[in-house]
Amino acid sequence: MSELVFDRVSVRFGAHTAVDEASLVVRSGTTLGLVGESGSGKSTVARVAVGLEKAAGGSVRLDGAVLERRNRRSVQMVFQDPLAALDPRMPVGTSVAEGLLATGRRWSGAERRARVQELLELVHIDPSRAGERPARFSGGQRQRITIARALAAQPAVLIADEITSALDVSVQGVVLNLLRELQRELSLTMLFISHNLAVVRYVSDDVAVMRNGRIVEHGPTDTVLDDPADAYTRELLRSIPVMGRPLDLKDA
Repeated sequence: MSELVFDRVSVRFGAHTAVDEASLVVRSGTTLGLVGESGSGKSTVARVAVGLEKAAGGSVRLDGAVLERRNRRSVQMVFQDPLAALDPRMPVGTSVAEGLLATGRRWSGAERRARVQELLELVHIDPSRAGERPARFSGGQRQRITIARALAAQPAVLIADEITSALDVSVQGVVLNLLRELQRELSLTMLFISHNLAVVRYVSDDVAVMRNGRIVEHGPTDTVLDDPADAYTRELLRSIPVMGRPLDLKDA
């Protein structure tokens, strides 16, 4: 198990500050839900951790060591659109096997095939379908395949960036239950990014709320969502539709 720490991370795109001295702790073996509106900086923070964006200031540390090329593979990211993340011409088993390269280990053909089978079974995909291409799978199945590919790199930390937002509600439940199962079985540390507070409550031990590039609230999930200290968090909670309660059309 590993702890991921963002220490006063800032990201700038020209004159625009996308992330402004954001500090987060993803505790070892737990899931931190990072929530906020679109454009709040959530995904940019995640992209810094995996090296897709460069921080203008601050640092990201894994178990006290600054993340850099040599230890970056220990943090793997699953993206929102699985169809875009998978090569449409490549069998899904081959895509999953690509993740094995990040381990730095030499795999024989038999070892590679056996490990791909294990990973597909882990995410509840029939391994006999490893030779099929992504178009043959549903959106939820494709997202589970991208999770398998991320796990192939044997990460200490998994970052899930809005991975259920494009899925039907029933399919979201399957993916969320899988994440909870994997987190328990593999003792993963997980950063789960979403704008959906109900989803975040279901999977997260802790919650951080982001607005305009800044962290405005951070704490245990029940504390933050049941008794929020920040006005913006209270505003987000009021925006969640509740069965039987009329919508506030003044804000529509």
